[in-house]
Amino acid sequence: MLVNNAGRTHVGAAEETTDSELRDLFDVHVFGPAALTRAVLPHMRSRRTGAIVQVSSMGGQMSFAGFAAYSATKFALEGMSEALADEVRPLGIKVLIIEPGAFRTGLFGNHSASTPIPDYADTAGRTRQMIETSAGTQPGDPAKAAAAILSALDAPNTPLRLPLGDDAVDAILSHLDSTRTEIHAWEKLARDTRLAD
Repeated sequence: MLVNNAGRTHVGAAEETTDSELRDLFDVHVFGPAALTRAVLPHMRSRRTGAIVQVSSMGGQMSFAGFAAYSATKFALEGMSEALADEVRPLGIKVLIIEPGAFRTGLFGNHSASTPIPDYADTAGRTRQMIETSAGTQPGDPAKAAAAILSALDAPNTPLRLPLGDDAVDAILSHLDSTRTEIHAWEKLARDTRLAD
């Protein structure tokens, strides 16, 4: 089993985030897991068994002000993992994407932040303040998260994605509902882009 769990958070509006900050985050959240996955797959393929757990975030399904860079990396990790799951499922290898909400870990206490631009004080600035004041008060229990991950891996039909925590489940379901509503509202225009016969 491989668990790609290394991670850190970064707070900053998209405009505030430098190329260097963005690349550093992609190195940790995308290129690191990709390299480790490539390293273990030959052994898993030869045995026709194995599991790869990608620790993403509820931010891998949705994003909000201040988390542009962080969510970009988690979206990328999820896209890569979704394709990976299709590729290795016939070889007996499971892929499980974990999408936790706020858990009582050191993530918020070990974050980087971009230099603030005053115009974003009411958007990305609120996220910055939330991260700085909520470390150590998150509702999620890491031990229960680990148990849930093991239960999902032991299940006959391991899910591709597993959100963890009330906040993650509620936010992702709300986001999916909002996305469906928006697609339906613009469906006619979207479908009218076919070439004329």
